[in-house]
Amino acid sequence: MRAKAILLQFILMMGVWLLLSGRVTFENLAAGAIVALVITMMTTSRTSMLGEIRLTPRALGAHLLFFLVFLRELIRSNLDVARRVLSPSLPIHPGIVKVKTRLRSPLGRFVLANAITLTPGTFTVDIMGDSLFIHWLDMAPEDAEAAARHIVSRFEKYLEVAYG
Repeated sequence: MRAKAILLQFILMMGVWLLLSGRVTFENLAAGAIVALVITMMTTSRTSMLGEIRLTPRALGAHLLFFLVFLRELIRSNLDVARRVLSPSLPIHPGIVKVKTRLRSPLGRFVLANAITLTPGTFTVDIMGDSLFIHWLDMAPEDAEAAARHIVSRFEKYLEVAYG
């Protein structure tokens, strides 16, 4: 598990190096490998969560589907929030709801909380065990729990395959 986390961090650092440098030459790859190795070794005690990432074909497909669903939700929620801002007469009912997640992996819960927070109109206030406390811009009081469950379930089914 630890070796996988170190390898994933090294690959991530090399990817960032190549994106920032923009050149794929032997010298650039060698320098990037040295820098990535040094950074990985300096921060190796903090990479234990990366070991939770599953690298099976099914999990990689779940990562891709999660990303596509996240993009769709990001666009939809941006349009909804823009509509509310441009038309102040639209009702908003802010509130906080507690939602239990099926995700067992701390990294999976972390990714879920950040996906919710990055989607306009929602904000993850806290994570306590398997519960997320989500602030929601327009929470309908009569079915708040069901609606909040719907927010989480859109992402959760893919993250469960990817992280557990």
